[in-house]
Amino acid sequence: MMIDGKRIARVFPTRTGATPTDAWAFVGAPPVLDVVADEIHISVTFTWDIPKAEKLAVLWSRIAPVKIGGPAFNQPGGEFTPGLYMKEGYNITSRGCHNRCWFCSVWKRENGLRELEIKDGHIIQDDNILACSETHIRAVFDMLRRQKKRAKFVGGLEAKLLEPWHVDLLKSIRLESAFFAYDTPDDWEPLIRAAVMLHDAGFNRQKIFCYVLIGWPKDTKEDANGRLEAVKDLGMCPFAMLYRNDGGDRRSDWGKFQRSWARPVVIYAKDRKCML
Repeated sequence: MMIDGKRIARVFPTRTGATPTDAWAFVGAPPVLDVVADEIHISVTFTWDIPKAEKLAVLWSRIAPVKIGGPAFNQPGGEFTPGLYMKEGYNITSRGCHNRCWFCSVWKRENGLRELEIKDGHIIQDDNILACSETHIRAVFDMLRRQKKRAKFVGGLEAKLLEPWHVDLLKSIRLESAFFAYDTPDDWEPLIRAAVMLHDAGFNRQKIFCYVLIGWPKDTKEDANGRLEAVKDLGMCPFAMLYRNDGGDRRSDWGKFQRSWARPVVIYAKDRKCML
């Protein structure tokens, strides 16, 4: 990718759904084919990928000077450039969050909430877009109406901040999906209120999803299952997010349980079986 006249090769330790797929984006070690670049940028999202990224820096330094960084290093993000470190379609219009959740590093990294210049893109990945000013939020929705593809809110909308005018804005666009979040007990009552507003506006579980944090220390599968079922009863489609610590460790015996709550076709197949 050409940035300010430089040929920038971007390298990622791990492929995710947001990893760019253009010819200047690479996952892992340099390919056998020669790569001609002026700079190598190694982008690291997860703290547990830092050791892998440091090894990649040595390998890629044979091709061009290497810069290594990203959220894993608690570096605050700058202005968002579409397609640079996230593939085309992904969009970040603000950074940061006013909350100080024990499991989250965003508030430590970003030191407050910052609204960015709004670029085009239909997949909104902001840390907490509902915490932005009304002027900014309305401008984001104006941008979404221009997009050819249906809008997705994948950052985890904060239910306690949802107001009727937000719901009106959601109704004003072609919405594919919006994710809310149920991370801590105090999220529950606001989630109920949000579900009522959304259902009254005509949204159902095919549009409205909810991340549910599971598997933290002292959590049990019975408790986690209860939270997931409760979200499903609200008419939102639950999506289990398995907790990892800074080292990337997660409870190994929770993998199968998490996967059973990560695909709508599996989640709602349980209901069909009960009806047979």
